[in-house]
Amino acid sequence: MTHAHRRARRTAAAALALALTGAATATAVAGPASAAPPITRPAPGEGVMSYVVNTDATPAAVARVRVAVARAGGSTVVDYPEIGVVVARSANADFRDDVLAGHFSSLVDSVGPTRTVPVVEGVPGRWRGPGRGPQRPEMRDLLTGDASALGGAAALGVVDATAVDEPVEAVQWDMAAIGADEANAIEPGSPDVVVGVLDDGIDDSHPDLAGQVDRSLSGDCTGGGRFDGSEGAYLPFPGGYHGTHVAGTIAAKRDGQGVVGVAPGVTLAAVKVVSAEGFIYPESAICGFMHAAEEGFDVTNNSYYVDPWEFWCDDEVSQAAAREAVTRAVAYAESQGVVSAAAAGNSAYDLADKTTSSSSPNDGSGAIADRDVRGCVDMPTELPGVVTVSATQQDGARSTFSNYGVGVIDVAAPGTRVISTIPQSILPSGYAALSGTSMASPHVAGVLALLKTTHPDATPAELRALLEEQATDVPCPATPYAGQPCTGSPQDNGYFGEGLVDALAAVTVS
Repeated sequence: MTHAHRRARRTAAAALALALTGAATATAVAGPASAAPPITRPAPGEGVMSYVVNTDATPAAVARVRVAVARAGGSTVVDYPEIGVVVARSANADFRDDVLAGHFSSLVDSVGPTRTVPVVEGVPGRWRGPGRGPQRPEMRDLLTGDASALGGAAALGVVDATAVDEPVEAVQWDMAAIGADEANAIEPGSPDVVVGVLDDGIDDSHPDLAGQVDRSLSGDCTGGGRFDGSEGAYLPFPGGYHGTHVAGTIAAKRDGQGVVGVAPGVTLAAVKVVSAEGFIYPESAICGFMHAAEEGFDVTNNSYYVDPWEFWCDDEVSQAAAREAVTRAVAYAESQGVVSAAAAGNSAYDLADKTTSSSSPNDGSGAIADRDVRGCVDMPTELPGVVTVSATQQDGARSTFSNYGVGVIDVAAPGTRVISTIPQSILPSGYAALSGTSMASPHVAGVLALLKTTHPDATPAELRALLEEQATDVPCPATPYAGQPCTGSPQDNGYFGEGLVDALAAVTVS
């Protein structure tokens, strides 16, 4: 299926979804109603906070909420009538209360901040409004900025980073473990299958990634949650490497040198959701999922958790609205045919038995000790429909850092000392071995891409079912890690879920 056909399918499906929810016409997919006040360009600054306002998923409701935002002293950054979400900024300390007390308060489902500190990032001039249309920048070589070290490694959850002098496919233990080396020799994946890498960008000047990224589908969501598809916007900020490593695991090309991805024949799209400061705020994640839906991606990989809360609670005003907005975006993307894989996290935490957490918020206002997180969720990995991925090491054991939890982990994949691509501006070799559930999730995204290739008409739910059915069962170890119980059956347990993903089965089992 061509990208044009995919986009047409997405537009038709969106029109049907809007009709079923009471929207009048399909033209509402493009943006807010023309009667709404103009979008301004709110700037960062002292005391300027970011918010989401949730309302009915109709253009009329969103237009009125934008008026409510303005009357409360705020400015709309971007809105999504498809899911009834408005992203706004305001320096008014009483913004939330004023919106809830305003003339259109009956239309407001929830309103709340997306972070605990003032915004520092600006907003690009371009947005997703009526008549925007996809830009198609001229293709040319683009280079990343200078960088000399793996900056931000701790924030990204990287456990280990080691340069590899002579990377070759033969040392990719991870690919052999899931049968990817055999699988992509049979079926490398279709170029019509698009995998969106929601991360910190992709350096597609790397020899193994050159030509693998569709720049016309790529861009930057970190400008306050407004998508920027201008030329080169998808490239990593100086020092960024995470998305490039993830991309190589998914689809590094088979060219007789370097490394090979799980599905080297598929198309990558780089959607930057990690800010220059290293945060993935809700508005950026929302933008990423909505862009994936708008452009008809087939798969997304999400090797992160949404900041500033490791676990988002729906009974706290500081988190409930943003949790709801991200949940809506993920659900909408799935309704448009997007299946998503996400890292389970690197805290060695039992996601099925949450108690307290002292890790959040992490954006500068100070973490809260022993916060009660019962009933709270790690976003996006614990949201409905998302494939939650734990990590394994070369001997087949669960990686010591990996989160776990019976009924939460869906599948497992290699995540310890995974060799993949890295910007040569950071390591001249262009390769590094990194560890984390961030490294496990892209293996699953690659297998999902192979399944979409062999089952092009499969829905996201059907792809998830195939993924789990074909996974290789891994029973709980005889001696689980101390204080980290492994419960469940050999077919489905808290360490490995339904088992280790199987790339070979994805291309050989009907």
